[in-house]
Amino acid sequence: MSANQSPPTTTADDDTETDHDHRDDAAPSTDAVVELTDVDFGYTSTPVVEDISLRIDAGEYVAVVGPNGSGKSTLMKLMLGLLRPDAGSASIFGEPSHRFDDGSRIGYVAQHASASKEMPITVREVVKMGRFPHVGFGRLGNEDWAIVHDALETVGMSAFADRRVTQLSGGQRQRAFIARALASEADLLVLDEPTVGVDVESVEAFYDLLDSLNGAGITVLLIEHDLGAVTEHADRVVCLNREIYFDGPTDEFVESDALARAFGTAANFLGGDA
Repeated sequence: MSANQSPPTTTADDDTETDHDHRDDAAPSTDAVVELTDVDFGYTSTPVVEDISLRIDAGEYVAVVGPNGSGKSTLMKLMLGLLRPDAGSASIFGEPSHRFDDGSRIGYVAQHASASKEMPITVREVVKMGRFPHVGFGRLGNEDWAIVHDALETVGMSAFADRRVTQLSGGQRQRAFIARALASEADLLVLDEPTVGVDVESVEAFYDLLDSLNGAGITVLLIEHDLGAVTEHADRVVCLNREIYFDGPTDEFVESDALARAFGTAANFLGGDA
């Protein structure tokens, strides 16, 4: 889907919870998983992202690439409603992103999953957390435990279910957190540079898993520094450096000059930090 979508009609937002002049209560397209229209945002008077329009539909596998400081993580936070645009509109699953509260539909895997390194809990307990949006903090029923079991099986972590996450490798921890997202029955999987610090062998298995999940219908949004992995696995690339330099099929991205323009230099498609 092209980044240049026709913007929906916007209306003034009289919500006073922030000083920004928001216009993100516009009526979004109901069949889009994520949709941004004419979005600007800055932490100060200097924009971090500017004039961003893009849409992600169900079942897509989209990678966002760009140099350090290009606004990738900020863009993700705008999509998820963790930040509100200074201008423009942001929606997720047909609702303004900042008002969306169905956490069961979104699975998030952070860079490093660093918090898990000190958590004295088992892999099964991590995955169990994925059921909390459905049952709260009450007791899980038989169906819930079956879903937890299936999630562990899907990511190949059943044998590690009773192992503490502090005893896992980086790749195993990321699989456990993907299993948590699966247990929540998420429709959208968002990953923020998930393979940083993960060994090479585990990285390939990790991306094979993402391919399989996307093939099963889960929408994947990936922020990644490894250009080799992006070009091998993602179907669509959004190249960002404050503004969008490219949004389209991966093979067309490889043939374009967008990367050099966004990074200001040639980059190695074989992988490595960008």
